[in-house]
Amino acid sequence: MSQTTPVVSIHDLELVPRPEAWSPPPTARRRFDAKSARVAQRMGLKKLGCQLTQVAPGCAAYPFHSHRANDELFYIVEGRGKLRFGDTLLAVTAGDLIGCPAGGATTAHQLINSGEVALTYLAISTMIDPEICEYPDSGKVGAYDGQGDDELMVMSPYKSGVDYWDGE
Repeated sequence: MSQTTPVVSIHDLELVPRPEAWSPPPTARRRFDAKSARVAQRMGLKKLGCQLTQVAPGCAAYPFHSHRANDELFYIVEGRGKLRFGDTLLAVTAGDLIGCPAGGATTAHQLINSGEVALTYLAISTMIDPEICEYPDSGKVGAYDGQGDDELMVMSPYKSGVDYWDGE
């Protein structure tokens, strides 16, 4: 985006489906259905991320996960849902502010739309690279760094059986 502005109305944002490369496989599409609009780039922000996300009823935008580097803050704009946070399940509704600090399994989180209409929220986060995410439900860990042509993304099972000195 070539031009930035310090003020953006969320009412003017166009929500779009995730890129095909990030779409869930057919077996998971009934559980993960979301549209989003990136906001931070429009405002010229580089160290803070902001995205408006809209989740279909009965779905989540992302799998249950934690971040080792980045804190996340969510503001529920409309709708209602459930927040999985560590071992707890909490009801959330329009006007709620949710803090998910960086950490391990105890800070893993997921917003699920439990209502009859779309759940819309702002997701705000620090933008620290590299990032390590853990996915407790599926036993994976992901390492992420960079964006675009320079992006590095590696997904691996927790218990891959590979030793630190393997292949050296």
